[in-house]
Amino acid sequence: MKLSTRGRYGVRALLDLALHSCEGTVLLRDIARRQEISLPYLEHVITPLVAAGLMKTTRGPRGGVLLLKSPAEIKLSEVIGFLEGSIAPVDCVDNPDVCRRSAFCVTRDIWGEVKEAVHQVLDSITLQDLVERQREKGQTGTGMYYI
Repeated sequence: MKLSTRGRYGVRALLDLALHSCEGTVLLRDIARRQEISLPYLEHVITPLVAAGLMKTTRGPRGGVLLLKSPAEIKLSEVIGFLEGSIAPVDCVDNPDVCRRSAFCVTRDIWGEVKEAVHQVLDSITLQDLVERQREKGQTGTGMYYI
């Protein structure tokens, strides 16, 4: 499995938002600048996160984005799920009907185990965990950081 920029940038945007949430709403253009993501692309990336109820957008002079859940309640597995869809490395893991060999294919079993292992790792990490890791590494202010 390889994460797309949508998944990577979405996690970076949420991390940035969590790091700056004490400021109230955060301007998307500030997140885009700090993360070196184009504003139009960032707007596209956050759309599924807003639809999923992880964040909220507000318009106007004090507009911006705001987390709707505590960073401790947001698991990386759900973020990646909203942005990337399935983390299965091959289609037959989620949909055995795509291959007539699915019922007896041992490699499909391995790909299923890979999916489960990745899910377990992502499910064990919250946005709060990322905040703490970022603070340990520094550069949580106006500087950039990468995921």
